[in-house]
Amino acid sequence: MDMTTRFFEDLDRRGFEPLLVKTSGTLRFDLHEGPQTTHWLLEIDRGNLRVRQEDREADTVVGAEPRLFGELVSGEENAIAALLRGDMTVSGDLRLVLQVERIFPGPPDSRGPHHAFQRRTA
Repeated sequence: MDMTTRFFEDLDRRGFEPLLVKTSGTLRFDLHEGPQTTHWLLEIDRGNLRVRQEDREADTVVGAEPRLFGELVSGEENAIAALLRGDMTVSGDLRLVLQVERIFPGPPDSRGPHHAFQRRTA
């Protein structure tokens, strides 16, 4: 299982994220690799999270390559920096991206409000 799948499954299992308690909306992450696109839909209702792998209308659509998104969810890359460089696209409500960016892990050696995303071992 790749880091992206682990990230979204972790969000879905978490079910509630206190950092997003004032946030509601839907984000679709479209991960483009050549002619193939993988879709992840994140629904947020005042911090309550639901994740599905679905291509559906959303308030905000984020486009990125799977490699870049893997770097975002591992803390190796910053979402805002990737957006400003043009490596990631956003259409719709940019505020949702700014809110959700807070739950992405920071660099491995950083301290702060970002969650440490850890691999689960079975």
